[in-house]
Amino acid sequence: MSIEPMTTGKKRRVSRTLPKIDGSGEFLDKNPSHLVLRLQQIAVAIFLQEMAEFGITPVQMGALVSIGQSPGIDQLRLAQMIGYDRTTVAGVVERLEAKGLIRRTVSPRDRRARELSITPAGQRLVRDSTPAADRITERLFAALTAEERPAFHEMLIRLVEKNNVISHMPENRLLRGRE
Repeated sequence: MSIEPMTTGKKRRVSRTLPKIDGSGEFLDKNPSHLVLRLQQIAVAIFLQEMAEFGITPVQMGALVSIGQSPGIDQLRLAQMIGYDRTTVAGVVERLEAKGLIRRTVSPRDRRARELSITPAGQRLVRDSTPAADRITERLFAALTAEERPAFHEMLIRLVEKNNVISHMPENRLLRGRE
């Protein structure tokens, strides 16, 4: 298998083979799955640093924003929307409710279901954390030029969308109105 580095308008084509597990030490340094894992760890670390004053995790923020965009959503739909299992989302919802950022109410359509809505405190947190969210993106993409950033971002989206179905809990983009 070969990978082709991104070019910036030039007709240059460089082909390299992916590293093999051969004890040379290159495997972890260049293996795409390991690099994606490391990037995710770095992204979480940056998120936690920038959002420290808000006391919220990446999963909690994703849930909070999703609830704000879809008032009345139930926990199952939220889990499908953000691509996490129901058990994880149940804990996230409990923590967000305990912090006063969301509220759960019994659904008038199904007494077994709980509808979720963002509180004014949750709306303030999302609004007030926007500069921190911008810093997260800036720090994460700092190694890329201004020209490389949109292309890399588009590639990330394509990789996630193409591989979404093999996740243990695929995101349902239809719930977010994306498809």
